[in-house]
Amino acid sequence: MKFNFRIPKRLKYYYLRELVLYKAAFSQGNLVHAWHHLERAHVIGQSYPWEHTYAHWLMLKFGLAIKDAKEILGQIPRLLVGGVKSFVGKIPLGNTGGANVPPLKSMPLPEDIQALFKLKL
Repeated sequence: MKFNFRIPKRLKYYYLRELVLYKAAFSQGNLVHAWHHLERAHVIGQSYPWEHTYAHWLMLKFGLAIKDAKEILGQIPRLLVGGVKSFVGKIPLGNTGGANVPPLKSMPLPEDIQALFKLKL
């Protein structure tokens, strides 16, 4: 069984870049773009416990900010188990992390993110 502790530095750059873009869009009131970048950060970081959990924390805060009960309730179990699943390498690849998607459903990776994962190997 493979245990994931830390996100590789090269991937961390892209994960953090998505978070910066998320925060900028959110502060400008562009919720659609903010959520898009938050989902991308989740996809990039979901194999790593801290980054995965933090993405869900931000999704919970997003849900609270827009008063979306479905998102709020959907993020609570993801916060509780997401990081553990990352640690043991049992995550659904490509899952965008929102409450609008089943938590165990694998999804296609965007081509640019797929290229990042290929380069890290």
